Formats: sequence, C-alpha cells, structure tokens
Amino acid sequence: MSTNNLFSEFKLKSLNLKNRIVMAPMTRSFSPNGVPTDEVAAYYQKRAEGEVGLILSEGTVIDRPSSSNDANVPHFYGDLALNGWKKVIDEVHAAGGSMGPQIWHMGIMDNHQSGWVPPVPFEGPSGLNRPDFRNGVSMTEKDIEDTILAFGKAAADAKRLGFDTIEIHGAHGYLIDQFFRAETNLREDIYGGKTLPERNRFAIEVVKEVRKQVGNDFAVIMRFSQFKPSDYNYKLAKNPQELEAWLTPLVDAGVDIIHASQRRFWEPEFEDSDLNFAGWAKKVTGATTITVGSVGLSGDFFGAFAGESSQPTSLEELNRRFDRGDFDLVAVGRPLLSDPNWVAKIKAGKTDQLKGFSKEALGELVLE
Repeated sequence: MSTNNLFSEFKLKSLNLKNRIVMAPMTRSFSPNGVPTDEVAAYYQKRAEGEVGLILSEGTVIDRPSSSNDANVPHFYGDLALNGWKKVIDEVHAAGGSMGPQIWHMGIMDNHQSGWVPPVPFEGPSGLNRPDFRNGVSMTEKDIEDTILAFGKAAADAKRLGFDTIEIHGAHGYLIDQFFRAETNLREDIYGGKTLPERNRFAIEVVKEVRKQVGNDFAVIMRFSQFKPSDYNYKLAKNPQELEAWLTPLVDAGVDIIHASQRRFWEPEFEDSDLNFAGWAKKVTGATTITVGSVGLSGDFFGAFAGESSQPTSLEELNRRFDRGDFDLVAVGRPLLSDPNWVAKIKAGKTDQLKGFSKEALGELVLE
C-alpha cells in the first residue's frame, strides 16, 4: 500500500505543510482554569516531532461568560491563557510543525458531570441544545454582536501569537451549529428563518469578522458536520443542492478550507454516489477540503467516549479516495491521541508498530 501522495507538500496562503495529514481537534480537559500548561505544550510538540503536517488544537473557547461548560477546557482569551498558547506554538514551530487553534463557543450545553457551571446561563439562538432540551437563554442581538466580535478577536490573537491558521468550530451541535439547525434556532429575527440559507447568517457574519481581523493572506478553516451528537442520522443538507446553498456563502465570506466531519469517512453522503461529505463539499464549492472520521482505526470517536477500544485498520480506501481527488487533506484523531509517532510510522511503512486505542488515552496526555 503506497501512501506517497499523502506525504506530498500542501501550500495555501499562510499554510506551508510537509504532508497532507492533519491532527484533528479533540477535546482535552487538561488546562486548569482555562490555562494551557507546560504538559499541554509538550503534548503538541511531540505530535510535531512525529511529523504531523498540521496540528489543529483541541477546542479553545472565546471570550464569552458561558462559552464553556468545563473549567479545564482551555480559553483563547486573557493574558494567562494566551501566554500558554504562545508557548505551545513556539514549541511546535521549534519541532518543525504547523498549527492552528480551533476557536469555539459551545452554546447551550448539558451541565458538566463535575458539577462546575459558568457564572451566567448558557446562551444560544433559542435556549435549546436539541429538541425539547432547554438549558440556557436565547441570545439578544447585542449578545450575538459581541460573540461575533469575540470570534474575530480570538482569530486576531491567534495570528498575533504566530499560529499558521485558525479553525472556526461550526459543527457537532455547538453554538454555530445550533444556529444552523431548525430545531434549535426558533428565532424570528434576522438570525432565524425557515430555510438553512436564512439560518446561515450568524455563521457568515462570524466568518466575515474573522476574515476582517486576520486579512486575506491567512488561511481560515471551518468545521462542519451533518450529524449531531444526539442524532447521528441528522442531515442539515438533504441533497447536493442544499449543501451548495449552505456552504458556498460561507466560502464566499472567507472560508478557505472546509473540514467536513463525519463518523466514518467511507460512508457516502447522498444516494447515487460514493462521495463522502468532504468529497461533496469540494464538488459543490470548489474549496479545499479536509476529510475525517475513523481514519486508521476501527470504531468511531464517540464510541471511544463510551469506552470502546479500537484496532488499526488499512488506509487503502482512504488512499483511493484521496488519489481520486475527493479531498485535499486528511484529519486523524484517535491514532494521534494514543501515539504521537503515528504519522512517522505510516510514512516509514512500520504498520506493525501501530497502536490500538483504548479509553485510557482519553484520560491522559500521551507523550510517548
């Protein structure tokens, strides 16, 4: 099995990558009071040393009082947290890597199992996280305006600190995704609407503000998902035409790279084609895309949270789709959680040395 094409260079605006493999953003709750530690810096440095092309950080929350439901998820605001992220990016660069933070607002959330809650209620388009589950307040237009500015400030800080790109988290049922979804966006103002293009407005304004803050030469990634954690079969766009109407305005607003999240990359997005989510996103928008979803391991990430273990799997189907031109970059999650040298092993053909994944890797920052 040849993976040569996955190890070709990739260049786009501020990105100059040695290969096409991306470390997917995965929540790591190891930043007390939102401040990344020296161990967090070492964790990312080890992945850079292991030849990951682009590292996308765990989700990092923007400067809103209830943007997070977890006291140990990192912030991307405030001097202490930003100084921690400065150390992260400096160590990643010293190891020859490239990196961007994923900037995030969780929106309406379940309360964390630790019992910690933010100082003010969770906020979202209509107070709903999913149908019939209300655990917060509906945002005022001033709240929305301030949140858009907070996304822009986080992006500007990322560029100032020396990061190579940023990713806006618009997937998986969090704030931006709550605006996309009809069942959680019941607004009757300009940020609501019966159609997905109408409910796109908040995301478009976030992207425009981010682009304004970072300039035209800085690569902007945005992560999308059709599925929701409460409904794996959910589809915002039910056909290619609806997908085009959803994603194209966001590309026009300033998204350079679409990170198309799905649970299993080999599953077709629509009938009558084997194209996956990233393949269709590239086809209808012409934009650069990242595929993700159970690359290199059996099972999926959500199963891992439920305690399921996984074993290494072949990359043959991934290579077939990549070589066909379905997508430009490949994001890898659990293999890189448990093995910082996964990419180097794949490049060297040392597949017999690949590790499986167990839930224990979720409970630590694996450095070896």
